Amino acid sequence: MSNRFVEQGLSAPVNLTWEVSLACNLRCRHCLSSSGQPAPGELDTAEALDAVEQIHRAGVFQVNFGGGEPFLRPDFEKILEACHARRMVTCISTNGTLLDRPRLERLCGSGLVAIQVSLDGARRETCDAIRGPGTYERATRALALLGESPIPASINTVLTAQNADEIPALHELAGALRVSLRVSRFRPSGRGADNWQDLRPSPSQLLAFSAWLGANGNVRTGDSFFSLTAQERRGLGLNLCGAAKLTCCLGPQGNLYPCAFLQREEFLAGSLREQPFQEIWDDSAVYGSFRRLRIRSCEDCQRYDQCHGGCPAVAYHLGRGVAGGDPECLMNCVSSAA
Repeated sequence: MSNRFVEQGLSAPVNLTWEVSLACNLRCRHCLSSSGQPAPGELDTAEALDAVEQIHRAGVFQVNFGGGEPFLRPDFEKILEACHARRMVTCISTNGTLLDRPRLERLCGSGLVAIQVSLDGARRETCDAIRGPGTYERATRALALLGESPIPASINTVLTAQNADEIPALHELAGALRVSLRVSRFRPSGRGADNWQDLRPSPSQLLAFSAWLGANGNVRTGDSFFSLTAQERRGLGLNLCGAAKLTCCLGPQGNLYPCAFLQREEFLAGSLREQPFQEIWDDSAVYGSFRRLRIRSCEDCQRYDQCHGGCPAVAYHLGRGVAGGDPECLMNCVSSAA
């Protein structure tokens, strides 16, 4: 990816993460946004539908819905219908507790929706300790329904110290349920910051996971682990942070940020209640700063061309600032585990 492209960005993000509500019926220990109650002043239906039209006009290809629990929002299916009417692909991150056969039958008609259900352990005890009692059973029930449907579906697991040894078993479980596996990175954001020391994988666990990924090319990670990507997976995804270049985040109150893990006042790029989406994407000083961001402390590293300094959000939340270099990159893990 050229420096010119990185600095200019695209005319619109390829995909946009939309946290449609902070309302949630669970209180997961690693939640990136401390979800529970709806945020004050969340976008109403008319504002949300206008947001759909704006991001469609900008040329966004895919909208990734999260929260909170998206299905707790009464008008969520109406928002999905608006996206699908404009031929935008959607992916829904859900805890699965509100999925049933009638809802899935309504959703599969467009052919433009995928669903990932959070499951944070191959064992009931592991998952329930992170997500709450009964969550393993309810999530696997939803995944079983999805496996019988035409909707592309996956298990979404956040890698933690508690479940790191269960990833191969989760991979097998996904196959048994006829869904895929996606592993996401744990970041010290939201409620996850309060439980960081307890839940963060050790350097040896991260190295073991990196090696396992190299042997399992059908496991998806998005850009979550580009800083840990082994040579064997180098061509399978991004090799740098895509925030403000390929993607961005829309919060429940209409605020735009570089990514879901940096929903802080200092990273506020603009508000849809004050400016059009395209204007914010094109002209935001925050987005411009991310397009120019260079992790200079990492430029002499032998792996720099593979990760370009890793995840700025992790560096920020661990006190290094967004330009401080990812403390959980593969090279740091090697030195810490030695």
